[in-house]
Amino acid sequence: MPSSAAAATELARIAASFGRLFYVRSRANAWPDRVAVTRGKRTDFCVGDEVDVRLIGADQAVIESLRPRRTALQRSDRWRSKLLAANVDQAGIVVAGDPPFSEALLMRMLIALESAGIGAALIANKSDLVEAARAIAGRIATYRALGYEVFEIAAGARPREARERLGPWLAGRTTLLIGQSGMGKSTLVNTLVPDADLRTQAISAALSSGRHTTTFSRMFDVPDEVARDARIVDTPGFQSFGLAHLSESQRMHAMREFVPLLGRCRFNNCRHHDEPGCAIREAASRGEIDALRYRLYLRIEDDAD
Repeated sequence: MPSSAAAATELARIAASFGRLFYVRSRANAWPDRVAVTRGKRTDFCVGDEVDVRLIGADQAVIESLRPRRTALQRSDRWRSKLLAANVDQAGIVVAGDPPFSEALLMRMLIALESAGIGAALIANKSDLVEAARAIAGRIATYRALGYEVFEIAAGARPREARERLGPWLAGRTTLLIGQSGMGKSTLVNTLVPDADLRTQAISAALSSGRHTTTFSRMFDVPDEVARDARIVDTPGFQSFGLAHLSESQRMHAMREFVPLLGRCRFNNCRHHDEPGCAIREAASRGEIDALRYRLYLRIEDDAD
């Protein structure tokens, strides 16, 4: 516990955020999780942030300051941006064949993660649905060929196998789980953290968020029997993922297959659309880079314009 001095603070980690309310956890396990507010109207904190807090009473705290972030992931449009998580070591993007995942959305997530310096893997869920899994196998192979690790699991049908596959990858790390709605991410979270629903209800009650329990991000400690010293950050399912906070150069360099070709175009300011002598467009036409990813990249750039 802190001293009686008014200025005494303790180091905590934000375990959930909802509007201007936060759920903080002692980094030294010195006190139970509690609700925290910020000074003034500041809201630029997110799950995973390490913060200095001043304890108030038995169950509340005030966030006094933010520690430097190692990593931070955000999404944005022309009008606003939203921080999703900070200080994560890696991310797992959950995809599936039923319903079919959106590759355009997957690419946007990967571009944001690459630009943020956060390593990503694909978690291909619902592998027990044989026909659906077969339908996306070719696209999954494309990402494996680009160097992304792929875990093919069935969190609902084969939970024990899913835990065994993912456990070593999760161990010792803080992992962000993201994906579009309908991919089975909630089932996966409950497979990795069996009491996740109860913990979410407790956080929701503390934050008085009631029916909004699916609309905020939260961090869970993974049980040691699944993965030692592991944490996952669960996020709401996405239907869109804006990249307005990234420059054209950042988006371009986040395309792994583009990087070896950058600088080889005829024009230094080539945007890789229909300019003559574009090395990337020509590589796509020859089948040396994936044509669908190239077309989706052009769509992303058109949206940015």
